[in-house]
Amino acid sequence: MRSVIFDLDGTLMDTSGDLLAAANAVFRKLGHGDLLERGVHDGVALKGGRFMLRTGFAKLGPVDEALVDAHYQDIIEAYDAAIDVHTVIYPGAMEAVEQLKSAGYGVGICTNKPEALAEKLLRSKGVWDAFDAMLGADSLPVRKPDPGHLFETVRRLGGEPARSCLVGDTDTDRNTARNAGVPSILVTFGPAGGDMLALEPEALLPQYSDLLEIVEGLDL
Repeated sequence: MRSVIFDLDGTLMDTSGDLLAAANAVFRKLGHGDLLERGVHDGVALKGGRFMLRTGFAKLGPVDEALVDAHYQDIIEAYDAAIDVHTVIYPGAMEAVEQLKSAGYGVGICTNKPEALAEKLLRSKGVWDAFDAMLGADSLPVRKPDPGHLFETVRRLGGEPARSCLVGDTDTDRNTARNAGVPSILVTFGPAGGDMLALEPEALLPQYSDLLEIVEGLDL
C-alpha cells in the first residue's frame, strides 16, 4: 500500500497558541509574566517544551539547563490541562486526508509530540478515527529525524515504507524523509516560517486542496 504520513504540529494543525500558553503559565508561576508572544514566537512553540523554556529564560539572562529540565514537566502538565483552547485544524486538511484514503492511500501521523498528548488532541478535534496509525515521540526508542519512526508508522498502517512520503513543516521532517530515502512535502503556511524551498523538499504545499495531485505526481 502507498502511504502518506503527516507531521501533526504546524502541519495538520496550528497548535502554537496552546503550546505558548502552556509555557507562559509556567513563566507566570515563576513570577516572570508572559515571556513568549503569539505572532512572534509561534515557530518557537513547534520546537518543543524545552526550546520554549530556553527561549523564555534567555530573555532574563544566561540559560540554566538545570532550570529548563526542572520545569519541562510543568509545561507538559499545563499543556495537557488546556490542549485545545486555541488550536485549529488547517483549512482543507481533513478533506485532503479523506481524498487520499478514497484514492487508496494509507494515512498516518508521525509526530514528536508525546503519544498520549497527540491522541488526546486528535480525539478532542474529532479526527482520531481518520488516521490508520499514529506514533508519537515516545512510541519507540527513536523519534524523528530517525527514519525508524517514519518506517514503523507506515508498517502499522499496513503500508510499504519505500512507497511512502512525509508531509511536514520543518527541517526535522525534511531530514526524516531524507534519512528514510522517501519524498517530503513541506507546507508553506505553518508557523515554522522560513524558506521551505531552501530545504529542498520534493514538493511544496501551499494549500491542502493541492495535496492529492502533488502526491500522485510523486509516483510512490
